Amino acid sequence: MSYPAGMFARIRPDTWSHLAIAAVLIIGVLVAGTVGYTLLGLGAVDAAYQTIVTVSTVGFREIADGDPDTTWKAFTSVLILLGTGSMLYGATSVIESIVEGRLSGQFRRYRMQRSIDDLSGHLIVCGTGRVGQAITEFVRSVGQEVVVVDRDEARLPDEDVLHVAGDATSDDVLRRAGIDRAATLVSALGASVDNLYVTLSSRKMNPGLFIVSRADDPESMAKMLQVGADRAVNPYEIAGSRMASLATQPNVADFVDVVVHDGTFEAKLREIRLPDGSDFIGQTIDDLAIRQETGAVVLSVRDRSARFHTDDVTSRPFADGDVIVAIGSDAALDRLASTVSS
Repeated sequence: MSYPAGMFARIRPDTWSHLAIAAVLIIGVLVAGTVGYTLLGLGAVDAAYQTIVTVSTVGFREIADGDPDTTWKAFTSVLILLGTGSMLYGATSVIESIVEGRLSGQFRRYRMQRSIDDLSGHLIVCGTGRVGQAITEFVRSVGQEVVVVDRDEARLPDEDVLHVAGDATSDDVLRRAGIDRAATLVSALGASVDNLYVTLSSRKMNPGLFIVSRADDPESMAKMLQVGADRAVNPYEIAGSRMASLATQPNVADFVDVVVHDGTFEAKLREIRLPDGSDFIGQTIDDLAIRQETGAVVLSVRDRSARFHTDDVTSRPFADGDVIVAIGSDAALDRLASTVSS
């Protein structure tokens, strides 16, 4: 017979000690009863049988020779009290653990749901496989709020990570994850059809949501984009490209990896979108003296048509909808973001 994963892990640690005490008491009562009935004249087997019948309160007839005397009755009465008391102690410990565990579990879920309901602009990760776990760890490392969704409770992260147990293809589960207030959703489920369904539902529920969806083949990638994904990613293709980069240009690959993923490196990459009416619009990088004023270096600018401007980045005037890709320390990038927004 198989049991659900983590079933016994949910029993409180102190309950195991209570059960151990109850087991010792019951065994002690059985041994004492057997010895007592032996001293009262029964054989070893009959004494053990009489003890079990008495302690279990089954109610079979007593096997004493003739009518039980006062000593027999007194001993049996004490044995009944001790036996039933020990069993009640063990049963009470188990019931108490189950009830308190369920109540505390419900309270934790309620408290977590309240925290999720207070979020806005967060990121939702659907699926906690190897890809989903890597996404969650990186998003948390950059300080962004994340909510994880998975149908398998055993795979959900610790309580310090907000999560929702349920099927990500369900609209109700996505609502519990705050889909209407989220800024980004990453669908990293194992099956492409599930990711397709999540993408379609999410786009309908939040038209302004930025959606990144996993796809395991070119046909699936095209379909993800058709149903509303902003980006479709094949993790196998990315892994292959990464390994090829390490094989052909290891220093370049290491630099990009350190800048993007290593939180201890002083330089970071960041994208900054120009807000409507920004003072940057109509001016060039040279006009604004961005590096001298902020310390950040603008590597490229992406315009509304998704084209990157790199060669002409210093001479091209900024326009509405531009996204700046810059590198620098956190302080320099913060100054640039503040200057852009002012």
